[in-house]
Amino acid sequence: MAEPQMRTGEVAVVIPALNEALRIADVVRQTLRHCAWVIVVDDGSEDGTGECLAGLPVTVLRHPQRRGKGAALRTGFAEALARGARGVLTIDGDGQHDPADLPRLLDAAARHPRSIVIGARMRHRAAAPPHRRMANAFGDWGVAWAAGHRIADTQSGQRYYPASVIALQDVPGEDFVFEAQLLISAARRLDVRCVSVPVETRYRGCDGGPLRRSHFRPLRDLYRITSHVVGQVLAHGDVWSEYRRVRAQAPRLDPGTGPVDAAR
Repeated sequence: MAEPQMRTGEVAVVIPALNEALRIADVVRQTLRHCAWVIVVDDGSEDGTGECLAGLPVTVLRHPQRRGKGAALRTGFAEALARGARGVLTIDGDGQHDPADLPRLLDAAARHPRSIVIGARMRHRAAAPPHRRMANAFGDWGVAWAAGHRIADTQSGQRYYPASVIALQDVPGEDFVFEAQLLISAARRLDVRCVSVPVETRYRGCDGGPLRRSHFRPLRDLYRITSHVVGQVLAHGDVWSEYRRVRAQAPRLDPGTGPVDAAR
């Protein structure tokens, strides 16, 4: 593989991957149709995830042992910043996100240059498993309280972050907690808010085949996120007045993305 070149002013796509041999090559090929700069962070996979990408024009970084999604994102962010990225898109490696939505997130980022853009899973939400819908709604409630503004989908891994956000230091939390905390830290420390672009989550591969089982465990991971977020809420203070203020808001949706599909 050629030595990495500086890509000052470009946007990188960071894909954290743990045991994604089933879908990672397809995800990367589809992503390359829309973004030329792709960084895959193999988080200690044991199924040959990294080897599936041989011959593709991507940067593959590997953790010798599993360190969690938060660590994988930090590694990808550091690589992108070191090479001059002006921002980073993130998607998961299991095929659940449609890479064809990435240009829509970039268009929204151009309209909202000081915002995090989230691919909010608002289309055909009824197709999601009930326990996942409940877990997502509960997570949205807590993270919004801690961040100080309503967010349409705090659990989606399909996002755009401006460079100022991925450069934040000392963002606590590991695994899925890190993604929640990044929204909180960006709001509290940088006054960077979230705007959402409605997308549809895929529960089958683009070829109709199955996706691997999600690494997200609703009971375990929601407990970790909730206990972490509660600490953030208490640390910020004005707990009940802040709660009322946040609940009175509506999540910000990008007006350029069109209406949300009514089949929800």
